[in-house]
Amino acid sequence: MGHYAIALELTGKTCLVVGGGQVAERKIRSLLDCGACVRVVSPELTAGLKEMAEGELIGYRRGWYSKSDLVDVFLVISATNSEAVNRQVAADCFDRNLLVNVVDEPALCNFYVPAVVKRGRLTIAVTTGGRSPLLARKIREELELAYGSQYGEFLDLIAGVRSDIINKVSDSKVKKEMLETLVCDEVMDLLKKDRLDLLKGRIISANRGSGTQSQNSSG
Repeated sequence: MGHYAIALELTGKTCLVVGGGQVAERKIRSLLDCGACVRVVSPELTAGLKEMAEGELIGYRRGWYSKSDLVDVFLVISATNSEAVNRQVAADCFDRNLLVNVVDEPALCNFYVPAVVKRGRLTIAVTTGGRSPLLARKIREELELAYGSQYGEFLDLIAGVRSDIINKVSDSKVKKEMLETLVCDEVMDLLKKDRLDLLKGRIISANRGSGTQSQNSSG
């Protein structure tokens, strides 16, 4: 059975991380990058997590995991070195229909955290469904080499033009053609060569074209 791939909006959502080691810290930083409100429960914290807690970037309760830690939580990650704790966290989350990921324990998860390449607003995710995180990491490393920072910059460039085309061009056929032009083979070739200087001119022309098509449609 396959898995349904989604991207979660975590802005303002309360996420619980059980554990305070290096793995937990990496997970916490990723959650914070997505705008989540992170709570942490652990007897100890890394130096980095202590600094976050002192700066009130995360909520922290010192101690062992308890079911009460799940109150008002949207998502849970368990990253402890205790199999018993990890299993208890998973069981409690399953009972409450909460999203839970136990690090390196696919059988105790109802979602998996993919290997991710981020270039601005562009996110490329690779998952093996927990079968081989190392393979996912290797593929991610290849993607990091193939997709440079220019892809994120390009996405920012075309976002406004795409919106204008969708909102201003009424003819569905013309709209489809104009949208496809934004990412045609020639454009993608220039993007691969990191020629944003040339692409900016094309984007400006495309934006002017959306205005012209709007006038023609209304006239």
